[in-house]
Amino acid sequence: MVKLNKIYTRTGDNGTTGLGTGARVKKYDLRVAAYGTVDEANAALGIARLHLADEPALDAMMMRVQNDLFDLGADLCTPPTADEAPGNALRIVPEQVSRLEQDIDMLNAELSPLTSFILPAGTPAAAHLHLARTICRRAEREMVELSHTEDESVGAPAIHYVNRLSDLLFVAARYVNARGTADVLWVPGASR
Repeated sequence: MVKLNKIYTRTGDNGTTGLGTGARVKKYDLRVAAYGTVDEANAALGIARLHLADEPALDAMMMRVQNDLFDLGADLCTPPTADEAPGNALRIVPEQVSRLEQDIDMLNAELSPLTSFILPAGTPAAAHLHLARTICRRAEREMVELSHTEDESVGAPAIHYVNRLSDLLFVAARYVNARGTADVLWVPGASR
């Protein structure tokens, strides 16, 4: 259980922050950037949820995703070690990825196949879901870069999760755009 009585500690005033292991790193460290971007995606998803009152099942799905994003942040802020005992640190697990795939399939079953790229627009809910999707893609890029950095690693399920999440957010945006019928289609060269 987390207990936060005092919000400011002054320990970051020197430009460092603490990882889940207690190690101090620069606030611009790639690991910190990755879990910071996950937090940003979570905040964008919170705004999207403000527009999902007419979609209670989708809102509940996104609430679960927000909780998962905190799990992902915890995973990222605690660098894995070679001798880490299972369950010693909170990690994204394959079952969370599978759940996203099930959600994608369920939502996508109600959508017509795409015949064009779509613009990140439409209803307010769709626009905010698209914003969360693009932030999620940035988190994925940072996580992959971190995983390819010497002496760093990121668990494969964490990378799979963020990749699948951006797919879910894309499908969810289409879903709230009148099940895809209100998608705003890209018209190549329309402004020439």
